[in-house]
Amino acid sequence: MSTPIKRVVVVGNGIAGLTAADSLRESGFDGELTIVGDEPHAAYSRPALSKALLLDGDDVSSHELPPATHGADEILGVRVSGLDVERRLVTLDDGAALPYDRLVIASGSRARRLSDLPEELTLRGLDDAMSLRGRLAARPSVVVVGGGPLGMEIASGCLAAGCEVTLVSEGLPMIARLGAYLAGVFVRAALDRGLTIAESGAARLERHGGGARVVLNDGAVVEADLLVSAAGDVPNTEWLADTGLATEGGLRVDARGLVRPEIAAAGDVAAFPSPGGARRVPLWSSAIEQAKVAAAALVRGDETPPLRFQPYFWTEQFGLNLKAVGDLPVHGAPAYVEGGPGGPALMRWSHADGSGVAVALDYRIPIPRLRRLSRAGA
Repeated sequence: MSTPIKRVVVVGNGIAGLTAADSLRESGFDGELTIVGDEPHAAYSRPALSKALLLDGDDVSSHELPPATHGADEILGVRVSGLDVERRLVTLDDGAALPYDRLVIASGSRARRLSDLPEELTLRGLDDAMSLRGRLAARPSVVVVGGGPLGMEIASGCLAAGCEVTLVSEGLPMIARLGAYLAGVFVRAALDRGLTIAESGAARLERHGGGARVVLNDGAVVEADLLVSAAGDVPNTEWLADTGLATEGGLRVDARGLVRPEIAAAGDVAAFPSPGGARRVPLWSSAIEQAKVAAAALVRGDETPPLRFQPYFWTEQFGLNLKAVGDLPVHGAPAYVEGGPGGPALMRWSHADGSGVAVALDYRIPIPRLRRLSRAGA
């Protein structure tokens, strides 16, 4: 770009913000770089929070990432309160204002709550995970509301910690994310390990005695010592309310992650173009790929190739490990490339255009090979 870039501000210290900062340096930006994060912690692995970190063991380092090398000035534990697009200023809730030549918005998302009850716990950040981990040491009974990947991973971790666990789900757990075939595999494993599943329509939370309980749509009640909800996420765009940039579905960007020539967005807050319209893809791998492209586009503009992203999904729960490349959910039964039903397997679901979804279930395979297997002609 013709205008010199002297100062870049990155809002968000998650994996999207961290990757954007690294990618800015790799793209040749050597000026003043500032990262603002509302958590007081250094960047960490969010997927680990509902997996290894919840297990009842002595290791509490599974979420840690290598120290950052981008050399940015990090302002942590401070929230961003506003953005002046014309003056190119980011304002913080402590009254400070940060000027920028280029801006990366990676403010992420927060847990969607089902009530305003303080007894409703959610698992989104490191502090949430450490608090829940500490409470599980007493082996409380637990009810988890939400049958998606996060809810199932939380339920799995609570069971592994020795708790009695009930999962409340709208329909079969994991079916919306994976499809009936793979969801059935995980539900069978969960039931075999002692999980109680209550399928319900829209459940509600209500106060009861000194805590809270879940009332199912048929009037049945589920009570436990701890109540954890996993009902999706909400993009953090309130600080952009006066800019006209944000929509209910997040921050719309072009194929290179740009909102405007001087503003990029990546991660859970960004809605990238797709065949079905602009959509957020709140996955760890998506945040990384988006941030690489968006940061490069701020420096190089149209010279940057647009995002070409293959969705990658990974989960560990109830003794199973699944890695998938391609658009989920899948429909029908798979073709088994290696292995077979009831054991470790490499599977593929094919589409009419020759592309497909490649899934490894308890099967060791390099991710590049899994990606190749999902492509047309594999």
